[in-house]
Amino acid sequence: MTKQVNMPWEERPEGCSDVMWRYSQNPVIGRYDIPSSNSIFNSAVVPFEDGFAGVFRCDNKAVQMNIFAGFSKDGINWEINHDPIEMVAGNTEMIESDYKYDPRVCWIEDRYWITWCNGYHGPTIGIAYTFDFRTFHQCENAFLPFNRNGVLFPEKIDGKYAMLSRPSDNGHTSFGDIYISYSPDMKYWGEHRCVMKVADFTDSAWQCTKIGAGSVPMRTEEGWLMFYHGVINTCNGFRYSMGAALLDLENPDKVLYRSKPYLLAPAAPYELAGDVPNVVFPCAALTEENKVAVYYGAADTVVGMAFGYVDEIIDFLKKNSL
Repeated sequence: MTKQVNMPWEERPEGCSDVMWRYSQNPVIGRYDIPSSNSIFNSAVVPFEDGFAGVFRCDNKAVQMNIFAGFSKDGINWEINHDPIEMVAGNTEMIESDYKYDPRVCWIEDRYWITWCNGYHGPTIGIAYTFDFRTFHQCENAFLPFNRNGVLFPEKIDGKYAMLSRPSDNGHTSFGDIYISYSPDMKYWGEHRCVMKVADFTDSAWQCTKIGAGSVPMRTEEGWLMFYHGVINTCNGFRYSMGAALLDLENPDKVLYRSKPYLLAPAAPYELAGDVPNVVFPCAALTEENKVAVYYGAADTVVGMAFGYVDEIIDFLKKNSL
């Protein structure tokens, strides 16, 4: 799979009492980091060989949405390919796509799996696998349109692949809950179950309009720890923030604890201003012992990073659960 390499890390700033804190050198990926890009955001990163690899959402200057592969030695300084990923047939010959955006990447057993929002008569969940981040094999779409935020678990649950997603509509969805689905073969998906619904406005307004899975869930002794985004519809439009949830290890449709307060919300200039203002959108998390580094899209324009300690985050969830 990969060698153990040191993930990006920065200690909590002096005087900061927040459970998670931003990297002082954010954004780590700028909007113009490849020649064609209008923006680079909502991207996924995993350990790979002696460093890291990633799949990045890069919208070009015609604002066509596509995904690109990239590599880094330290998880901070990235070399992103200048051309989008060209898929080859995997378990299907139907690999057409009108657009690709918001990828996630997950290592399962012997390969890396990529999920993304795939344009096929509307948004659905595309799936592909790769062994080297150079050749990508596209598989059948997981679901009918319309769906977004497909996030795989890093191991099988009761012998089956498992994926979180958010059924949606063809527009800029003003609703959405998180569901889980299962597959025996990464081709046919079923056993759909509701995991998390939006919060009541009076209980936790930052996540009262829609929610969506963010990072690949990470196994802890306490449960599956997953970062997710929540949305409130304000008089100034949608505002996206980040929370976390702890799911049962054996039955991940059971939520053990869930953020009532957010962990990170738009506050830094690069989160408040951009192509879509007021967005913190987590897509990936790296872990090393008790440390976690979360990559998130900021204002649909750039990529930021935030840090925290796993035990502190879980303790925060237990004390501040919805």
